[in-house]
Amino acid sequence: MNDAAAAGTVLVSTAALTQRFGSTVALDALDIQMRPGVTGLVGANGAGKTTLLNALLGLRPPTSGSATVLGLDPRSQGAALRAKVGFAPERDVLPDEMRAVDFVRHLSQVRGLPRSEARTRASDSLWLVGLGEERTRTLGTMSTGQRQRVKLAQAVASDPELVLLDEPTSGLDPTQRTEMLTLIGEISNEHSVSVVLSSHLLEEVERVCDHIVALDAGRLVADGPIAELVGDGEGITLELVDIVEPAGTVKAVESSLRSAGIDVQRTGTVLRLGGAGRDELSDRARDAVADAGARIRRLEARQRTLADLFEASAT
Repeated sequence: MNDAAAAGTVLVSTAALTQRFGSTVALDALDIQMRPGVTGLVGANGAGKTTLLNALLGLRPPTSGSATVLGLDPRSQGAALRAKVGFAPERDVLPDEMRAVDFVRHLSQVRGLPRSEARTRASDSLWLVGLGEERTRTLGTMSTGQRQRVKLAQAVASDPELVLLDEPTSGLDPTQRTEMLTLIGEISNEHSVSVVLSSHLLEEVERVCDHIVALDAGRLVADGPIAELVGDGEGITLELVDIVEPAGTVKAVESSLRSAGIDVQRTGTVLRLGGAGRDELSDRARDAVADAGARIRRLEARQRTLADLFEASAT
């Protein structure tokens, strides 16, 4: 599929998708479209991410509204859909007594692969995620990081068109999280498989995803290409050198800027400036720093972040 065709393809679509549990609205009339690439499904714990994934897989029918995944209706075509979609749940549901290769093979067969092909795919996918040498170990002897990789391996082993990963970095330390995100990006790019990555960590989504779907208490906050939704923010960031009496110097710079009508948010020696054009902000910042006898460590355009999107939606 060429880039233009891929850009116009919709893999997942929902219309007024709603899920209620008693008086709790877990999904609030969601209208979403997901396209090829790596889509970040982001939101705090309890935002509705897992509920949405379950609805897309046909594991729980919605209260109202509809969804299509790869052109299939999860409610009436769930079995056919799950044969085409790889899924790694957040919960640690791996059977401790099984060998990794046997576990991955078994789930590949469940998705419809013949036994001989499933055996080959299981071995190949474990090598792909860096567990080739460990493939005959029982799952109960593996570390958290290795078990997360096994879940990823089984999700991609049957050569799915789409992979849904629910908090794939859960329980991992920062180094392991980085390695997992890099691996997910490589698998998507090199094997042309689209991924929906659910995470409550905004930095993870910004690091690896092309598109985002952001949820807050079941409501849709944002849906679209991350470059368009984040992009450049307004204002600049000014960081001062940490000198002998930084508090007094930073306060002097802050006071001077506020007197000039500049909006200032200060954290330590970092000041986020707004309320004027970037050229004027830069000139005012340099003048205030010179007047206070301070030194600039960093002066740059301020990037808008996913956190800004959530803050804007709350106001």
